[in-house]
Amino acid sequence: MDHEHAIIIAIELSRSTWLVAARLPGVEKPRFHKIGAGDTAALVSYLSSLQTRVLARTGAAPALYCCFEAGRDGFWLHRFLTTHGIANHVIEPTSILINRRARRAKTDRLDAEGMLRVLAAHLQGDRRACSMVRVPTPDEEDAKRIHREREHLVQERLRIENRIQALLFTQGIYKRPSLRSWDRDLAAVRTGDGRELAHHLRAELDRLRRRLVMTLELIREVEAERDEAANANPKDQACGKIARLCLIRGVGANFAAVLTREVFYRSFDNRRQLASYVGITPMPYQSGGMDRDRRISRAGNPRARTTMIQLAWLWLRYQPGSDLAKWFRDRVGTLTGRTRRIAIVAMARKLLIALWRYAEDGVVPAGADIRAEAATAA
Repeated sequence: MDHEHAIIIAIELSRSTWLVAARLPGVEKPRFHKIGAGDTAALVSYLSSLQTRVLARTGAAPALYCCFEAGRDGFWLHRFLTTHGIANHVIEPTSILINRRARRAKTDRLDAEGMLRVLAAHLQGDRRACSMVRVPTPDEEDAKRIHREREHLVQERLRIENRIQALLFTQGIYKRPSLRSWDRDLAAVRTGDGRELAHHLRAELDRLRRRLVMTLELIREVEAERDEAANANPKDQACGKIARLCLIRGVGANFAAVLTREVFYRSFDNRRQLASYVGITPMPYQSGGMDRDRRISRAGNPRARTTMIQLAWLWLRYQPGSDLAKWFRDRVGTLTGRTRRIAIVAMARKLLIALWRYAEDGVVPAGADIRAEAATAA
């Protein structure tokens, strides 16, 4: 495809209006047009008018290449444009190369012009100009909602528990009443100076208890939905990977779902691509006689990265005889603090690669234990 004779479109999305920037073939100066946010009919009409203009001038129907930045609007616009036969790219905003020489002006017009430049460079083969987001299918995107909702609910539960504990601490009470015997425990509790709980404090604690109980019920409901989705179609590739990961001791249903839905649903050519996607690869620093690795990039999926580091700590507890646990003990020994934290990230990277190979090809991590019920079934 001759990209020099194509129309390049960049859409700067905002809450109220969209700014559409277009670069026509043979015209250096871009054209700008504003439409209402979400007005897809006006967008398609404007793109058609650009094609008609170029067709009348050159006698050939030009191709359309469109782009916008990934953000709050999600991927519905990408799917809409693709359905209408328009080649669209979703740009990762933080990957765009910028000039660090001085302060930069920030306007929608300048941002749209910048997207036009990086899309043109990308179409010409410059893959370092920016990174394009791999847009998930609607089913892949929807499958992620269960464990993400559970994550938010767990955070809400922790916030409520901490609030209850903080309110009790202010009265010299260091033991939280049980949810099962809340009224009895709260009636018997006394402040540090021997008083009963004040009326409004008691009312606030009761409201927090109701919120906590509701949050716990929602967590159980979401977990049941997660398990039902994982077992709904055993022949499904993602469900098979989740079931396979759950066979390893120390890998629970939530860890398996997060790793599969966030990472293993994609295809990777090698382990470097996998670690780079999660963001746990060390960043090299070489200048003159200095050549060393700096901290990890943290440029990948933050949810998967957090999950892997949590799983690495649990792996030491539940898989002490595995080769990875032995490697960690030999490397760290009795050291604590920063050295131990650095080593656990390195182990998380090795563990991620081992679990990827196991999920894809069935290669069990060296020395890892399989759950007793799985071994019995085999």
